[in-house]
Amino acid sequence: MIVVHVHVHVKPEYVDEFIQATLENAQRSLTEPGIARFDVIQRVDDPTKFILVEVYRNEEATLQHKETEHYKKWRDTVAPMMAEPRSSVRFRNIFPADSDW
Repeated sequence: MIVVHVHVHVKPEYVDEFIQATLENAQRSLTEPGIARFDVIQRVDDPTKFILVEVYRNEEATLQHKETEHYKKWRDTVAPMMAEPRSSVRFRNIFPADSDW
């Protein structure tokens, strides 16, 4: 499993629109066979900051996700909402074992 944390800082006036667009992308992403989990997390102490936790079954799934229409739509829709460029950190899953997903 590959776990990606995408850090997003949204302009305050776009928080609600960002959430709407991101939930649509997350729901559609879960229909992809290579995605095991897709969480959208908002900071309590700063509601303009989010982490998207994307869990992929393999490296190929990370590439396939970026080719989907729903990802491209999300990327283009939220780009002007960003207070700064989004960043990501990649992890490999150690526990639970892959078979537990």
